[in-house]
Amino acid sequence: MRAVVRRRPFTAKEYHRLLEAGILREDDRVELIEGEILEMSPIGSRHLAAVNRIARLFFQRFGDRAIVSVQNPIHLDPRSEPQPDLTLLKPNPSDYAEALPTPQEVLLLVEVMDTSQAYDREVKLPLYARAGIPEVWLLDLEARRLEVYRKPTPEGFAEARALGPEETVAPLSFPEARLPVAHLLVP
Repeated sequence: MRAVVRRRPFTAKEYHRLLEAGILREDDRVELIEGEILEMSPIGSRHLAAVNRIARLFFQRFGDRAIVSVQNPIHLDPRSEPQPDLTLLKPNPSDYAEALPTPQEVLLLVEVMDTSQAYDREVKLPLYARAGIPEVWLLDLEARRLEVYRKPTPEGFAEARALGPEETVAPLSFPEARLPVAHLLVP
């Protein structure tokens, strides 16, 4: 008789208990996605530079109106706590000390793609849409373009467009703040 192997999904509470017990460490490059603890891609210099550029730009433009969260988790549902590269969050008096931000508190989420295009598009993007994240930007460093996704539905984002370096973009939450896509890209 052949043994049946089944995966055992983790809840966010169990995931946090693994951290508290020291089985996982805060600096481990893992995230909880649909009940699975997944190792994230290593961060290369181009990825790091792009995240730093966007963070600096977001702090300058939105720092007094939103919380700029860099590579920190968000609680999507009981089985998913991804760590996007950048998130613009609604202001919170405690800076989210009591609990991780939830989809209702996310204004904009950004993933920088250097080697993770398939994972970000096929796994994380649908997850963000199902959770109701209002706007997701995927910055594709290889293709030198910004993919903007809006209007989340359970089946995915209803609106998607790709912008080149010569174009500008503004977050839905801050339509007056037009940003050149070229400023988001690393040279």
